[in-house]
Amino acid sequence: MKASPLVLIASIVTKSSAFAPAVAPKVFTRSMSTNAVPLANGAMSFDRVCREWRCKNSSLDVSTSIFLFLQRTSLGMFKYTGDKATSESLEKIAALVDEYLPQIKSVSSDATVNRLVCGACLDFKLMTTVPLGDFGPWEEKGFAPEAEFLEKLKAIDGVSQVETQTITNMVI
Repeated sequence: MKASPLVLIASIVTKSSAFAPAVAPKVFTRSMSTNAVPLANGAMSFDRVCREWRCKNSSLDVSTSIFLFLQRTSLGMFKYTGDKATSESLEKIAALVDEYLPQIKSVSSDATVNRLVCGACLDFKLMTTVPLGDFGPWEEKGFAPEAEFLEKLKAIDGVSQVETQTITNMVI
């Protein structure tokens, strides 16, 4: 079945339209660079886009998780020990990041990669930020190596809630 030209054009435009400038800003502010896309009626802007890969991690392995499931308190809360300093799942996530870091950094000559770990809520985030001009080509490639990385991330015992998000970024 052949797609109509209108459907084809609409699908191309909607992929990157969220990051295309709507209109030229009326005012140049300190938070804007000359190649930035304006937001909020020119009150802010961005010139970089970030792709975030995130998950929750636990220091529990599968057998410990099953044991704790059977030992729930009357409130339905889990009791467990361990933290970010001794987390086996976090250690495996670190090895996965090391394995893919060269590929991730190669998506743009100006890519920055940030790793965020919250020991309190067990969040792990890997944020790859690229210049606006490099984002479209990376998006067209499915944010490679995203799919492969996320599949391996999901396979790690203790990892849950694997998600992605695209967000704008601007150093101010």
